[in-house]
Amino acid sequence: MTAEGARRHVVGTLAELPPGGRLIVEVAGRSIGVFNVGGRLHALHNRCPHKRGALCEGLITGTVLPSADREFRYGREGEIVRCAHHGWEFEIATGRALADPRVRARTYPVELDGEDIVVVA
Repeated sequence: MTAEGARRHVVGTLAELPPGGRLIVEVAGRSIGVFNVGGRLHALHNRCPHKRGALCEGLITGTVLPSADREFRYGREGEIVRCAHHGWEFEIATGRALADPRVRARTYPVELDGEDIVVVA
């Protein structure tokens, strides 16, 4: 089922997008980043809501985790994309900015059709 006016677009295959990988594709006139995070597929608009930079072209990384006793803990490796323009970090799965959870990058549904990756946009 798709939202009214949304269409299904085959953007690649699972062989082209291994875990930890990304594809930057053009869909319906929009640049979209498709990510494989531990076998789960996610898609984000390749425009950072902070300063409109190329969000999906930035580093795929982790982040510092909350901890007690001022201990430095790093985690969530491969779940965060850092905007290539100004360095803001976003959760790949939700599009939520880590610095300000009210700010979100647009997400798109991703489906598998056999081995084909389909973005609904």
